[in-house]
Amino acid sequence: MVEAVPVSFEALELLPPLRAALDGTGPAVAPVPFGQVVAPVPLEGWEREAALVITTSGSTGVPKSVLLSASALRASAEATHARLGGPGRWLLALPATHIAGVQVLVRSLVAGTAPAVLDLAPGFRVERFAEVARPLLATAGPHYTALVPTQLARLLADDMSVVKEFDAVLLGGAATPRPLLEAALAAGVRVVTTYGMSETAGGCVYDGVPLDGVEVRLVDGRIEVAGPTLALGYRGERFGDGWFRTGDLGRFGVDGAVEVLGRADDVIVTGGEKVPPVLVERALAGVPGVREVCVVGVPDVEWGQVVVAAVVVAGEAPSEEVLRDVVRAAVGRAAVPKRVLFLPELPTRGPGKVDRAAVARSFG
Repeated sequence: MVEAVPVSFEALELLPPLRAALDGTGPAVAPVPFGQVVAPVPLEGWEREAALVITTSGSTGVPKSVLLSASALRASAEATHARLGGPGRWLLALPATHIAGVQVLVRSLVAGTAPAVLDLAPGFRVERFAEVARPLLATAGPHYTALVPTQLARLLADDMSVVKEFDAVLLGGAATPRPLLEAALAAGVRVVTTYGMSETAGGCVYDGVPLDGVEVRLVDGRIEVAGPTLALGYRGERFGDGWFRTGDLGRFGVDGAVEVLGRADDVIVTGGEKVPPVLVERALAGVPGVREVCVVGVPDVEWGQVVVAAVVVAGEAPSEEVLRDVVRAAVGRAAVPKRVLFLPELPTRGPGKVDRAAVARSFG
């Protein structure tokens, strides 16, 4: 049986049923937005091994219900603590209806510590983050939090003093622009970039290195993951051979680190040339004045698709000519954006991920 737990922006109501699900004294839990009414759902056969049923953010289309066992959730939490420097106290600054937020609570339960929780009802506010963080930081550590890039960008633009005091700041949920990462590290923030998804119990690769017990391989350029943090499967579909084939393209760097090149279905095919948007985004993000960028493909009669870029600037906007020249030099002529649209902010969905479909629609 799955118990649907309505989760408010304060999220603490999820802790008791999540604790019971982890120790086997209660049913599996399914966090849902507060106010949403969901009838209990029976689990059949192997599905009864689940402790958590979490809904994906739908980046590949229709959201799916992912079934995670208590052992997978615990393995992820324990491997995270082992990588960061031991169990500690966590600040939850992400929605607990997504795996990244749930795992902050799981890590707290595994560590035996009470999490601090940021109320996200009014949205993410830098001043409120600082107010919640200070009492936590005054306790015995280590101290950890998890953020998405948009949150870190706001902290970087406003007040980095508090976030610098955390022993580690996990950063995931979306690709991190290199300039943002470099600026945060230069400011003294102990950022740890993460890669993972609901199907891997959240982040399973930290700073390009898989967590203990996690394996990563590339098959036809596609990232596949195995290990103790892997989900049981989807509702009605058990994962078979121990490997999960993600929708992401990747490569191994010269140091062996895993580099994520974006989703396979995001690749733009323009005039027969394949353009990974992430490479164009990296080039544009390095231009002075560019704060955020999203590159997508839109239909075109002549080229099939053309590359377009939505750009958020801080201060004076660089010219479109400068942006195109940078991409041409870094990625190649086929990757040069045909159109550039300056937006006040990028549309997001789920736990801070850029809504690429909404970006594409903004180009008409």
